[in-house]
This record gives sequence, structure tokens and C-alpha cells, in this order.
Amino acid sequence: MTKVHFRSYIHKKMILFPQRIDKDIAEDDPVRLLDALVDNLMLDNVYKLYKPSGRKPYHPQMMLKVILYAYMNNIYSCRRIESLLKRDIHFIYLAGYEQPDFITINRFRNRVKKEINNIFTQVVLVLAAKGLISLDVEYIDGTKIESKANKYTFVWKRTVEKNRAKLQEQIRTLLLQVDDVIAQDNAAKREGVEFTAALLDEISEELNKSLESAPEPKTKEEKQAVRTKKKQLKELEKKRNKLQEYDQHLEVMGERNSYSKTDPDATFMHMKEDAMRNGQTKPGYNLQIATENQFITDFALYANRTDTLTLPSFLESFKSRYHRYTKTVVADSGYGSEENYLFMDVHNMEAYVKYNYFHKEQRPRYTPNPFSPASLYYNKEQDFYVCPMGQHMKRIGMKRSLTSNGFVTYSVRYQAERCDGCPLRGSCFKARGNRIIEVNHQLQHYKQKARELLTSKEGIKHRGRRCIEPEAVFGQTKYNKAYKRFRHFGKDKVNMDFAFFAIAFNIGKMCRKTNLKELKAVMELLLVTFRCFIQVYIGYLKPNKSFYMKLAA
Repeated sequence: MTKVHFRSYIHKKMILFPQRIDKDIAEDDPVRLLDALVDNLMLDNVYKLYKPSGRKPYHPQMMLKVILYAYMNNIYSCRRIESLLKRDIHFIYLAGYEQPDFITINRFRNRVKKEINNIFTQVVLVLAAKGLISLDVEYIDGTKIESKANKYTFVWKRTVEKNRAKLQEQIRTLLLQVDDVIAQDNAAKREGVEFTAALLDEISEELNKSLESAPEPKTKEEKQAVRTKKKQLKELEKKRNKLQEYDQHLEVMGERNSYSKTDPDATFMHMKEDAMRNGQTKPGYNLQIATENQFITDFALYANRTDTLTLPSFLESFKSRYHRYTKTVVADSGYGSEENYLFMDVHNMEAYVKYNYFHKEQRPRYTPNPFSPASLYYNKEQDFYVCPMGQHMKRIGMKRSLTSNGFVTYSVRYQAERCDGCPLRGSCFKARGNRIIEVNHQLQHYKQKARELLTSKEGIKHRGRRCIEPEAVFGQTKYNKAYKRFRHFGKDKVNMDFAFFAIAFNIGKMCRKTNLKELKAVMELLLVTFRCFIQVYIGYLKPNKSFYMKLAA
């Protein structure tokens, strides 16, 4: 039988001259693109976070590369990253054989939680310099992502206010029961006025002093009276502590209607992922993102459950990042409000933003209601409407309304003169007297403008594009990347975690749209200009006219 010769197998052999770490890594592997990209980022502000004294820390570039590569591969656990640093060639290559433990990795993430947004901005500017995005258009949408907090840690504003009102009455009743002039006077003076914890502290101190200064009880009845007073005083202190707790709940909540005890920044919201199908609310955040070519160009987290109230501050967030407003905004009907249209109009943005009933109006068989105020003829010169029977509806006044965001809207009221005996009265309206309509002319103007933009050739293009922009990013985030729930408590840490994810998401998508050789060539050409470009945007240097002339040349 012929002898079989195997290759030499000595798994514990010592190598005198170690091979290169990246020997078995392909030239077009995403890890090389990540390595080249991070090497050219401005990390001066990150370096300032370290102290010159003490033990030498791990290099921030290495830590950043390792964490971003982990996020690119759906790895969000610091313990998992620590394990891969010992056995995965890609992580070993990025770390250069360094092996920080999971505590060090987590501390680094918390250390850079204020600077990670600047790093995200730099990566987006790299995409813009490479021509992958223009930063002239924002496709905006929002989704709700669950917090790490337990779903049974809720505190509801209505419940707190109801219990606090009951407690106020209990305190007033208790003070009337206390057989003391001080308590009786305070209860009488505070009739119809809320008690505060500070006031109850003063009353408790005065009652304590009166008890201490009282003579020693001798009879059985006197001893019983002292015991009763002490019991009432203890009950008053207990109610004071409860009042402090309610006040603290209301202070933490602010304008919100709920919050979580373990994550006070999270608000209870209805989530799309409802396993029990009972509409149960869970603690979470309203995540708003802006995309272009399916790259994330901006993001922000809100405690507000509705998208309508987030748009102005979100557009301001874009300006704070890139020092200019975008030229075009594309969003669905959840953002169509007078406040949002006004904000975009003031800042010269093209608002391809739908309003309520826009989709209904675009149906082939749609017929408008002839009795709705929008269908009535309006004479702008003489300021009156004409009802379906030809009767003039004259202006009778104006109504002022305030939105939950503090925005003031004005609606003009018009009333018909003779509705009695009208054959169309039953179809027109059913209230008593003559019909009154309220019309917000400014909102009607913005809706007409939005309708013209959305039905134009460019508007149809943007409407079709919007469905595959933020929606596709959310689909990849939640299902392909398994990023369905935040893993940190507090808005600052949640914002930090998603910033890492957004950077990794953009780099991963850039890897799929380019190759390493092309990237290296671009990096060599943009090395000097890109650093100056970022310095101008972030604020390290003041804009220099000669710099822009050289860049244009």
C-alpha cells in the first residue's frame, strides 16, 4: 500500500519572523476601506479628552476602527468585541494585536459621546466630497425605537396630577384635624391654594417646637392627646414626602405625558412591533433621520411621539451640522402643517411635503365634497365665500389658536345670512342658525403651493424616490442590522450609540458602492483640501476666501 504524505502539522510551532497581519485579508475588503477612512479623519477634539499624565491609553484611532467595524457587522456588545479581538483576523488587523477589554471599549464609547456627532459629520462630508451625495435634498422620515427600560416602569402625567390633587385635599383635611393654632391658621389661609413641600416643612417644624415646649403630660387624656399629635405630625411628614415625589415626577416629565422610571428621557409610545396586538405602549424614542441616496445625512432623537412637531428643530439640526439649510425637503403627510410650511418658506426651501388628504385627492375617482370650505368659491378682493346656493358668506371675525408646540394660527370666520328654508341645508350642515365656516388662508395657500410642487414632474420623481430612501434605511436598520432596540439608558448615550451605528452604516454602504483603489486615490487627492474643508465646517478655522479660490481651481 502506497504511503500517504501529509503536509507538516505543528500547531504550536514558533515563528521567528512573524508574517504581516493583513496577509490573508483581501485587497478590496471593507476593513481596509474603514482603515483608510478613519486615518484621514480629524480627531483633534477626541485627543483633548485624554489627560497627559497616568498610564498610556489605547489609541483613539484604533478604538474607533474596532468599534465601527463591529457595528458594520451587527455586533453591538462590548464583550463580543473583546472576544473577537483575540480570534478574528480583521479585528486583530485593525487593533494591531492590542486587546482592550470590554470595560475599556465601553468607557471609550462614553468618553466620545459628545464628539461622535462631529465624526459622523466628517464621514458625511467625505461622501459629499466623493460625489455620493449632494446635501441639497433631505428625505425625512421617523420611526419609534424601544428603549432599554422595562415596559412596566411607566409614570403617567394624568395619574400624577389626579393623585396630587387628592393629596392636596388630604393635607388640608389633616391640618384642620390637628388641634393646634398654627395648623388651623395655615389650613384656613390655604383654602383653594396648593400646598408646597416647603410650606409643609415649616408647619412640621413649628408643630415640633410646640410639642417640645409643651409641659409634660400627667393625666391619661393628656398623654393620649400628645400621642395623637405625634401621629398626625408623622402623617403630615409622610404626605409631604409624597408631595415631593409627585412634584419630582412632574418636573421630570415637563411637556410630556409620561416617562420611564429607569430611563427618564424615554416616553411611552405605541410601537409598530406589537406582539400582543393590544396597543400596549412601551418606553422609546422618536428617531428622525434624513437620507440621500440611502446614506444617513442627519439624525435626531425626540421624546415627542408625533412627527409634525419635530420638523423645524430637525431642519435646524442639519444647519448646525453643515452650516446651511438644505435646498429641498421631501417628507410624507405626517409633516404637513402650517408651522412646518412657514418654516421652510422663510428659509427658501422647496417643500415637497404632503398634507392630509393629498393621496385621497390623487385618486382617479375622487370627487371633492361640494359643501366643504375648500370647494366653495372665494372672492379675494371683497373677502367673502359663496355657498352652493349662491349666498354670500361674509366675514364675521377671526379665531386665534395655539398648537401644542406654541405656534399661533389664525382662522377667519365666515357666516351665511339666510340658511332657513334652504333646500340644501340638510346636506350642507345640521347645526342651528346660519352656517359658519373657519378658513386658515395661510395654510390653504401653502397646501396649494405644495400640491403644485408634488404634482409637477420633479415632485413625482421625489415622491417615488422617498419610498425607497428613509423607508429602505429603516428596513435595513431594524431587520438586516437587527437594530430594533436601544441598549443604553439616557438620551445622550442613546444618541451616542446610534451615531456609531449611522457612521458604520454609511461606511458599509460606501464599501458597496466603491472599491479600495478608487478610495485610496481619492484620499490622496483630498487629503489636504478635505482637512481644511472639515475645519471650516466644524469651526476650527474661519472661512478663508483664498482657500475657496484654490479649492475651485
